[in-house]
Amino acid sequence: MQTAIPQPVVSRLSRAAIFLVVNLKPGVEYETQMRALCGDLASLLRAVGFRDLEGGLSCVMAFGSSAWDRLFGPARPSELHPFREIVGRHHAVSTPGDVLLHIRATRMDLCFELATEIMTRIGDAVATADEVHGFKYFDDRDLIGFVDGTENPVDTAAADAAIVAGEDPDFAGGSYVIVQKYLHDLAAWNTLPVERQEAIVGRRKLSNIELDDAAKAPYAHNVLTSISENGEELKIVRDNMPFGSAGQGEFGTYFIGYARSPTRIERMLENMFIGNPPGNYDRLLDFSKAVTGSLFFAPSATFLDAVEAEPERNAVDVAEHGRDRSIGA
Repeated sequence: MQTAIPQPVVSRLSRAAIFLVVNLKPGVEYETQMRALCGDLASLLRAVGFRDLEGGLSCVMAFGSSAWDRLFGPARPSELHPFREIVGRHHAVSTPGDVLLHIRATRMDLCFELATEIMTRIGDAVATADEVHGFKYFDDRDLIGFVDGTENPVDTAAADAAIVAGEDPDFAGGSYVIVQKYLHDLAAWNTLPVERQEAIVGRRKLSNIELDDAAKAPYAHNVLTSISENGEELKIVRDNMPFGSAGQGEFGTYFIGYARSPTRIERMLENMFIGNPPGNYDRLLDFSKAVTGSLFFAPSATFLDAVEAEPERNAVDVAEHGRDRSIGA
């Protein structure tokens, strides 16, 4: 078996992104269309990205549990399952999602062009569940005014956090992805004193310096989203983006987290929504509501490149015989 080349899940954070979640319509002909896109995505990305070689265009394609069975057969990533809703003081909803396309670049026009070309290929085979256009807000801040993504691992540490390896060798090079769309009540948030906001987040608002452990509230966002196992902190790779519509008064954050096991992100979400201990929930959720929630698996670029439109080979065959090409920019 050749070494699987991952999709660009650990790419550097970009200035613009499109998060596109679609549901696959019933019908063998639509499954064929989607499989054809898997094999063609690398060349499509190169064609669009060639228009600006400094644009950093990339695309991650990931699949939900039911779509995986329809497209690739019974061999499946060991931890792939539908997103599990969480009900605590607040509600982490579970919403349908068959295919996720996470498109990133330095320019929104590149993202938009690739998304348009992709939908031209599969538009009649899918129904769009959600489409969010994300942007960087000043110095990498969320719309609530705090820097986002400070604790992201980089380089080798990022790959170790996000990429499946020997624990599931048939799907090595892949990554689990959880996405959630959060809507903020900025009017209520902005009435809080800055000191109260900092206590909720666990950081200084202006400087982005983390509060001392002794000064952190037990319900602080960065306390509850820090998890460890056997004394080692378990990291994930986030690429959250602000989004909004000034005219409609809609403001939010699109959360996207990559991990080598979905359990890492699920534990973080349980801490946030239920609390650790129960009842000690993330007070940021008093101002930010999750309106979507889906879990996907992003197979390796090697896997995608070897997918054939007609399902003559199962997923393990694809993983073993994939040609050595990457879809990352």
